[in-house]
Amino acid sequence: MTISNSTPLLDRIKAPADMRDLSPEELRQLADELRRETIDAVSTTGGHLGAGLGVVELTVAIHHVFETPHDRLIWDVGHQCYPHKILTGRRDRIRTLRQKGGLSGFTKRAESEYDPFGAAHSSTSISAGLGMAVARDLKGERREVISVIGDGSMSAGMAYEAMNNAGARDCRLIVILNDNDMSIAPPVGAMSAYLARVLSSDTYRSARHMAKEIASRFPRTVETAAKRFEEYARGIVTGGTLFEELGFYYIGPIDGHNLDHLVPILKNLRDTDEDRPVLIHCVTQKGKGYDPAEKADDKYHGVAKFDVITGTQSKPTPKAPSYTNVFAKALIAEAEVDDRICAITAAMPSGTGVDKFAKAFPDRAFDVGIAEQHGVTFAAGLACEGYKPFAAIYSTFLQRAYDQVVHDVAIQRMPVRFAIDRAGLVGADGPTHAGSFDVTYLATLPGFVTMAAADELELMHMVATAAQIDDRPSAVRYPRGEGVGLELPERGTPIELGKGRVMREGTTIAMLSLGTRLQECMEAADELAARGLSTTVADARFCTPLDTDLVTRLAREHEVLITVEEGSIGGFSSHVLDHLTRNDLLENGLKVRPMILPATFIDQAKPDDMYDAAGLNAPQIVETALTALGRDTSETPARA
Repeated sequence: MTISNSTPLLDRIKAPADMRDLSPEELRQLADELRRETIDAVSTTGGHLGAGLGVVELTVAIHHVFETPHDRLIWDVGHQCYPHKILTGRRDRIRTLRQKGGLSGFTKRAESEYDPFGAAHSSTSISAGLGMAVARDLKGERREVISVIGDGSMSAGMAYEAMNNAGARDCRLIVILNDNDMSIAPPVGAMSAYLARVLSSDTYRSARHMAKEIASRFPRTVETAAKRFEEYARGIVTGGTLFEELGFYYIGPIDGHNLDHLVPILKNLRDTDEDRPVLIHCVTQKGKGYDPAEKADDKYHGVAKFDVITGTQSKPTPKAPSYTNVFAKALIAEAEVDDRICAITAAMPSGTGVDKFAKAFPDRAFDVGIAEQHGVTFAAGLACEGYKPFAAIYSTFLQRAYDQVVHDVAIQRMPVRFAIDRAGLVGADGPTHAGSFDVTYLATLPGFVTMAAADELELMHMVATAAQIDDRPSAVRYPRGEGVGLELPERGTPIELGKGRVMREGTTIAMLSLGTRLQECMEAADELAARGLSTTVADARFCTPLDTDLVTRLAREHEVLITVEEGSIGGFSSHVLDHLTRNDLLENGLKVRPMILPATFIDQAKPDDMYDAAGLNAPQIVETALTALGRDTSETPARA
């Protein structure tokens, strides 16, 4: 076994079982080494850093006390799971994080038995943990279930739905609230730690049970008053009244970086025989132990590769503005001439560009927290009163609010405008964050306008278009990353609804693109021209309303019609095929070839590699065209 100078103890830990007999001093040393290893690994891969550094001691304590993987440990979201991965047999692969063929940036069942539940969206851990706990009880097994959830994730209603259900069942479940964003400094000193240890002990809980038994002998009014007094007295000291009302036994707040506090409390809960849900309020600091991360406003939530000494991130110089920044520019331009325009985000102000809008119009920008369902209906309420809300939500997160999109927006024809960032494949975040389904799930709704920007200039025009739509809901989707480098105006120009554009004319093959695969279509058309095949390239712009005149013309004037989109089956191509079949446009031998995302979840890689895997880059478009015409795809093109 090779022992390094910087991590001699960590080098001996191949699995959590190797931690079980460590002394308190060794646990503290292990935590220090684990923090150094996490910083060094993320400096070479990029990824989520601040959250992981904040739970180093908590991760060590949990794996030291509990018998993972027999005991189930569920990390909410998974942003903080890198130290967990290092301790659970994946250290030798930790520098492949978020890379093609490497480790996922989130927990993943297929990756390790220590990841009992995959998570990359927030607020699911308590629900999943309760399901596992109930299954344990049904099978008559004995194991602990521990769900670790952040304070941000607790802003989502799903977490409270789960807690309400768990509290009503009196099911043995441990929930650890990782609180790293308290606005008021909590009491996390020696007295608080002492109280937490007392409250978690069998002695206190047995005495509490005895007191309840005695109280039950008295009239119900006395029993209820005694119970309320005890719970509210504890709530005044600890702040846990809300959780007690939901049926949880509350412990805390405690210092999440102090192993001398954490370990005894976790052992108390492990060793008790009482079956009821418990919530431990654990206060931590994002970026703990790494000065640049501690000082950063965003706590180094997501970072590129960086220099460990200085904290300087290695971000390439952009060649063009990002789509996110172009959206912000376009929306600000519209808001400057229309004071009814508002922007809404669900805990992603910088990720969606709403932070820039908020600086310009602070009274018209709203961050609703990790609460997409609420955010969509909140936007509908604004629309009811004549405002023009833009709900800027990632494609993958908008899925969480689909019921509200249908019932609160579409059925009522509310003019809510959805700005759908991260459309298509997104790279290192992998399949959980890919925007694969939004066209399919929005364009199926009656009256919904769905647009996809082919470039950053089109995005500006589509934001201007959405601002003018006052009689129905609309959406514009655009990818993560940089635009193509086009010159941008100060403000976009509205586009005629349901009208696409022809980028180049040809006679044999027609390519009809929706979204940013248009650039690949243009490149494919050049390649086909070199082979003597004349190609039309068109940008549909809209899925709904579909430009049926354009589709009809392309079908009648070409031998092959290829639709290209960055979305799943049931999306744009389905609307095109529906029009073709209803209007007898397939009767004259037209060869139609839809190119869509495959029916698989594509693992993380660079976006271009992911699109190669999906078969949506220029070479695959060329191959599709040649195959449809019965041409030899290996034939070398004749260059001029």
